[in-house]
Amino acid sequence: MFEKILIANRGEIALRIQRACREMGIKTVVVHSEADREAKYVKLADESVCIGPAPSTKSYLNVPALIAAAEVTDAQAIHPGYGFLSENADFAERVEQSGFVFIGPRPDTIRLMGDKVSAKDAMIAAGVPCVPGSAGALPEDPAEIVKIAKKIGFPVIIKAAGGGGGRGMRVVHTEGALINSVQMTRTEAGAAFGNPTVYMEKYLQQPRHIEIQILADEYGNAIYLGERDCSMQRRHQKIIEEAPAPGITDEQRQRIGTACAEACSRIGYRGAGTFEFLFENGEFYFIEMNTRVQVEHPVTEMITGVDIVQEQIRIAAGEKLRYKQSDIILRGHAMECRINAEDPFTFVPSPGKIESYHPAGGPGIRIDSHIYQGYTVPSHYDSMVGKLISYGDTREQAMARMRVALSEISISGIKTNIQLHQELFMDAAFQRGSTSIHYLEERLSQMKKGEA
Repeated sequence: MFEKILIANRGEIALRIQRACREMGIKTVVVHSEADREAKYVKLADESVCIGPAPSTKSYLNVPALIAAAEVTDAQAIHPGYGFLSENADFAERVEQSGFVFIGPRPDTIRLMGDKVSAKDAMIAAGVPCVPGSAGALPEDPAEIVKIAKKIGFPVIIKAAGGGGGRGMRVVHTEGALINSVQMTRTEAGAAFGNPTVYMEKYLQQPRHIEIQILADEYGNAIYLGERDCSMQRRHQKIIEEAPAPGITDEQRQRIGTACAEACSRIGYRGAGTFEFLFENGEFYFIEMNTRVQVEHPVTEMITGVDIVQEQIRIAAGEKLRYKQSDIILRGHAMECRINAEDPFTFVPSPGKIESYHPAGGPGIRIDSHIYQGYTVPSHYDSMVGKLISYGDTREQAMARMRVALSEISISGIKTNIQLHQELFMDAAFQRGSTSIHYLEERLSQMKKGEA
């Protein structure tokens, strides 16, 4: 097992990884920008290294600085968390070439699954159901593009092969708008991801977002840890997640989970990962794989009892999976609210000093957050400042506990989206379950018009 791990990230995930390491008796090195010097996890670390000024391009995305920090502190492995460089194959390769262990998949696997065209091809070959679409990248010939769209059937969605985080997508409803939309997406993809390749898929009307959590070791063993429903989204960004997903049967879970685990063995996947699907009319359609730990991993931990971050570390250290599929039993229900430093309805970021902070508590409540009273939320990074998680024997109990927790948690000095969460947990459609990925934006539009 590792004696020292460098955490190449910030915020709540840096603290989450640090807690897992401390429980395992592993020392931690925390890197930080000048803006994060006063963060809680920096103060709790065995060692800390400032790797640059506030902008992420000069700190958390500064590969030479990260490698140098690992070298001067004699760390043995680097955990990338999520975001930043966590799915950057070149970074993973550089880590390994520098003599450290990258806590995640192999670089070639990250490349395979990071390109949505090659990922979809791999999943089709592995028998994982995919959304009907183009056979790989779209050609240059406009006539051929139109022919592909007509075969799929409008509406279609144009996606960047190297996209992520809800970016690089454009829905097209008519033939007249098709070619211009393809050209615009190519231009945006080239600028944002350095890869102008785009592909086309059928645009599903009212799908849900269902994802399967997996763990796999380097010896070909792979298991799935049930599913999560992440359909409550705004602009493809998740706001509320829950596990298990309402309305998914045991037979459906076993069928899609087994397909994902077998796909991991087929492509030689190593570590934690998540298969993301659109789910409509009882069918799953693969959209992408995240080759890292997910923001919403706590809801899966709550219903399985598996510490996903610790298992990541054990797998990276060369250990075999400690679990078989028969060991994974789903118990109860868990929900997670992403607490963001932003206006609850305009979503304008709200950085600044936290004047007071009172976390929620009680049975079944977990908070993953790095904030504290007096902490200043920087303006340079993602607006998420924490995650509020509830657990109950049933979905109804988990929702009731979340409503209580949302009424208790208090953060002043900055704006947060707590009020939005409070309203959503009183929403009749959400309480019934099975809302689509479009539901939140439709509801926000109604609220803006004064209809709800």
